[in-house]
Amino acid sequence: MTTPVYPMTRATGCPFDPPPQLRELQEEAPLVQVDIFGRPAWLVTRYDDQRALLADPRLSSDVTTPGYPSPTGQPPRKDGVGIGFILMDDPEHARLRRMVTAPFMIKRIEAMRSGVQKIVDGLIDDLLAGPKPVDLVEAFALPVPSLVICQLLGVPYADHDFFQQNSKMLIKMTATPEERAAAHGNLASYLNDLVGEKLENPGNDLLSGLTERIRSGELTRQDAAGIGVLLLIAGHETTANMIALGTLALLEHPEQLAVLRETDDPKLVAGAVEELLRYLNITHNGRRRAVLEDIELHGQVIKAGDGVILPNDIANRDPSMFSDPDTLDVHRDARRHVAFGFGVHQCLGQPLARMELQVVYSTLYRRIPTLRRAVELDEIPFKHDGAVYGVYSLPVTW
Repeated sequence: MTTPVYPMTRATGCPFDPPPQLRELQEEAPLVQVDIFGRPAWLVTRYDDQRALLADPRLSSDVTTPGYPSPTGQPPRKDGVGIGFILMDDPEHARLRRMVTAPFMIKRIEAMRSGVQKIVDGLIDDLLAGPKPVDLVEAFALPVPSLVICQLLGVPYADHDFFQQNSKMLIKMTATPEERAAAHGNLASYLNDLVGEKLENPGNDLLSGLTERIRSGELTRQDAAGIGVLLLIAGHETTANMIALGTLALLEHPEQLAVLRETDDPKLVAGAVEELLRYLNITHNGRRRAVLEDIELHGQVIKAGDGVILPNDIANRDPSMFSDPDTLDVHRDARRHVAFGFGVHQCLGQPLARMELQVVYSTLYRRIPTLRRAVELDEIPFKHDGAVYGVYSLPVTW
């Protein structure tokens, strides 16, 4: 068998499906070594295997661990450039994560729902009052989560162009190490200054809460800024892409869109969000781990020092877990998907993302029932060069 090269080319026929090569491997070789930038790493494609490994303490998320399969092919920089505790192991990962867990508790997030509803309704009012066609990404998909995360963190929304441009560079797979470092430096400097301001004049926001940790000696100002960078990027990039890509997927499946447009059942909407997260899988770069101790899987030994890649897009299309997995079905019970990961590193902000998507998907199509693409599907630019998948623009009309 020829050694596959990862990442793999997506299917040309359907922009929502994983690369067909991944399905072939899932069926025939669920554990296989692949070539990633000239180095070997183990690719794991089945759902049950991924869940087991994501919960296995013998795997490391620390990018500095020998064998970690870098998604850019570049070794980690020694100047501290990174994206925070998601690329650390316990106990440091747990220590830093605990400091920002409370604002993302489900009760706290539910208390924000009415405010998010006002943001969504206001942006839809602007859409309806403005010209047609319009780019749904710029006019709606990006502003919704950006406004929300800015309010949560205490970041001025007036600076959204600055942090959006720099965050896009950080997750762009074709960016050079120098470009990525510069973007991170810009954001780190910005957040460091903002943390300094909140040390002097704290408010009722997450960054102000972190200043209490700085005063107590639990956290350095630099670490607080790093947490701010991570949450700012994660808080708008992923949800923005899910809003736009989810809308496009629904437009391509009008019978599923009709269900969402016509329902007033919050449970059905919540279930549809889980199904769209399963079906679309916007993180297409595979979760990465380094092996700390030998692990046996499918009769093979993954040795300490090896790298492991776990692509959740194909795990969420595993027919052993989800029947007819390539079909979008908003009535499906998709709650066990791994779009948010699994284990101690599963996404901290998933309650916020779920709530925002529930508000968007239950409102946009009801208020604009004739929403449709303004261009052909093959004219829409997809983000094939990013760690977060989506569309660069989505012209729509009604």
